[in-house]
Amino acid sequence: MDTEITEEVTRQKRKKGIVIGLIAIAVLVLSIWLMRSYLKSSVSRSLISTSKVEIGNVENTINATGEVLPEFEEVITSPINASIKNIVMDAGGKVKTGQSILTLDKSAAEHDYATLKFQLETKRNEISKLKLDLNKSFYDIQSNNDIKQLHISNLADAVENAKRLFKAGGGTREDIEQAEMNLKVAQLEKKQLENEIKNKQKTMLIEEKEAEIAAAIQENDLNELQRKLNLANIVSTRGGVVTYVNKNIGANIKEGETLARIADLSSFKVTGSLSDNYLDQLHNGMPVIIRINDTQLKGLVSNVYPSVQNGIITFDIQLDERNNKQLRPNMKVDVYLVTSVHNKVMRVANGPAFKGASPQDIFVISNGKAEKRIVHTGLSNFDYVELQDAVKPGDVVITSDMSEFKNSKELTVDN
Repeated sequence: MDTEITEEVTRQKRKKGIVIGLIAIAVLVLSIWLMRSYLKSSVSRSLISTSKVEIGNVENTINATGEVLPEFEEVITSPINASIKNIVMDAGGKVKTGQSILTLDKSAAEHDYATLKFQLETKRNEISKLKLDLNKSFYDIQSNNDIKQLHISNLADAVENAKRLFKAGGGTREDIEQAEMNLKVAQLEKKQLENEIKNKQKTMLIEEKEAEIAAAIQENDLNELQRKLNLANIVSTRGGVVTYVNKNIGANIKEGETLARIADLSSFKVTGSLSDNYLDQLHNGMPVIIRINDTQLKGLVSNVYPSVQNGIITFDIQLDERNNKQLRPNMKVDVYLVTSVHNKVMRVANGPAFKGASPQDIFVISNGKAEKRIVHTGLSNFDYVELQDAVKPGDVVITSDMSEFKNSKELTVDN
């Protein structure tokens, strides 16, 4: 016969089952935690990178891009409208001062020069003729003035004679008045002629000056064309390397069009590019670090171009070491603009361990153990990170990414 199980017994069995379940869960969690702690309590030395804390300078930088260019590059342009006749020097060749690079067909410009020279000779002949005509005209007026003076003298004598006759009773008052009227008219005519002489003199000087100015302009044009013809012998004005030559033989070249470029490869500069978001931080004299592989070169911003194209600012960098052997034309380099510097501070090599804002967790190795510390960081760049506390010079810091050990306070470093 079945015995009825009391409610109290049922309740006790249920409690026992719950306790057993909780114990099993706790054991499982503890096992997982112990396993995780065991698996992540050590790290191999060969899998991490480290850096020793030292005293030095740390610069805060802005990243930019740059291109190496010759510091001095001569652009040779065509001084005249011509055509390319012959190529003497190809790109890449070294040239000396005065060495020919290419020749131009100057026949059209030489024809213009001959025409302009003939026009100048014609103008000079016209000036000589003008002077002769002006001198003759002035002489004629001057002669008329002298004749008018003689006529006035005769009329003055006639007035005196009329007065004597009137006193002697042989003349009339009307004769005197008529003689005086003739004299006054002659004197007025003489003044008019004298005024004409003065105006003629001024006119002669103006006409002669205008003709001489026109001739001087033509002479300047002739001299300028002669200078351009001399420059049309395309030669190097300095030693260097030819970086470009227009090799289109027979092509018509307009005045001012580029024919060749010659670079002095003994010194270089860097042209940098930067987002216009940093425009307010960019200025002349700003320190710059140029990185070429493992080599660093220093310099200063020498010129900031005012125009912004597609959100990009362009600037020139003057290098301290302009003739470094690693510099090559058109080489792309990394540019770091230094915005601030902290001198004689604790620093370590930058690495994946440093990310985010200060403070940060780092691991410091000592006696085969890696201890987690909270450190405040300062300035940083591509090489170094400033550490403000929690370490001392000589400490060895793990710079590898240690995010998988974020829950560990101490690690064993296995050799």
